[in-house]
Amino acid sequence: MNDTDLSLARQDTTPTELSRLFRLARFTVILTALTVGVWLMKDVLMVAFAAILCAVILNGIARMFRKVVPIPYQLAIFLAVLVILGLVALLVWSSGPRIATQFMLLKQATVTQVGTWHDRLNASEWGRVALDHLPSSLGGNQQGGGIGDFSSGLAGSVTGILSSAFGALGTLAVILIAALYFALSPALYINGVLRLFPEPHRPMVRRLTLAAGATLWAWTAGQALDMCVVGLLSGIGLSVIGVPLALALGVLAGLCNFIPYIGAFLGAIPAIMIGLSQGTREGILVAILYSVIQFFEGNVMAPLIQRHAVHMPPALTILSQTVFSSILGVPGLVLASPLTAALLAIGDRSTAPLAPDVRVGNGPESPDGLSKSD
Repeated sequence: MNDTDLSLARQDTTPTELSRLFRLARFTVILTALTVGVWLMKDVLMVAFAAILCAVILNGIARMFRKVVPIPYQLAIFLAVLVILGLVALLVWSSGPRIATQFMLLKQATVTQVGTWHDRLNASEWGRVALDHLPSSLGGNQQGGGIGDFSSGLAGSVTGILSSAFGALGTLAVILIAALYFALSPALYINGVLRLFPEPHRPMVRRLTLAAGATLWAWTAGQALDMCVVGLLSGIGLSVIGVPLALALGVLAGLCNFIPYIGAFLGAIPAIMIGLSQGTREGILVAILYSVIQFFEGNVMAPLIQRHAVHMPPALTILSQTVFSSILGVPGLVLASPLTAALLAIGDRSTAPLAPDVRVGNGPESPDGLSKSD
């Protein structure tokens, strides 16, 4: 090969290498910008995703109504809202005062049981060594702290939780209002998202959006059934044991079960604390009860539900909860599982061949509130 051929080869390969470097740099810049944007807007994105999840639930319930009675889609949405509000009102009317009393009992039982265990640990050599290495804010013996400091800190934490709950009412209102508008006209908002993408990529984005919505509905429906079973079994079991506020604790266990795996512990801790306030026997029975319920839920209920819903490996679920909670805080922990399910659906459909699907356009309305374009 002469010098002329080598020169031509260099001229042919140089633009290719520069093009690859340019694409890599562009991808890096876009990924960095997206990461920074998500970090800066994480609170807004969590509110938006929560609203989308609620809208998917309303859309799914409305479609269930339309399968039974042929009514307009918007009317079905309002019926879904009325049914949900009626169930919430029934729950508040039947056990609202008990739930308020539960917080006071939980606070008293927690402080009492922590004091008892603190004294027991201090009475043993290994327990005293462990407490000596814990700060006073966690009930340890450092800085001259004791159970009094820990109890006062615990009381402040409970008060802070209640204050945060009342402060979150405004955010909850925003989520519910936005979800209602999303559910009433889903095609309008999906079309708005599609306009952010180039025309050749819109069919793929449309398909991925609808796949994520279907996955969210399947995950939510399966999780709702799981929550109802866990809450019902917990309430009945606590009533048999004789633990006070069995209904409220059962509802709490069901709601906490919205967070897979971690929610089981969050729902069991208040019940065990209140059981221990009644006696050691009751506390042990409550712990056994919740262990049996979670064993039944994990080995019987979950496999049956996942046949018709979404299967998420336990390790992936716990890892996603850890990642999203570290980045987004408590909202990230609560919404980690549905968000991961939606991302998995998007990843699966993005690699599948393009197939005919429900299209969002300006055509006639379909039964699920979307529209079909020719």
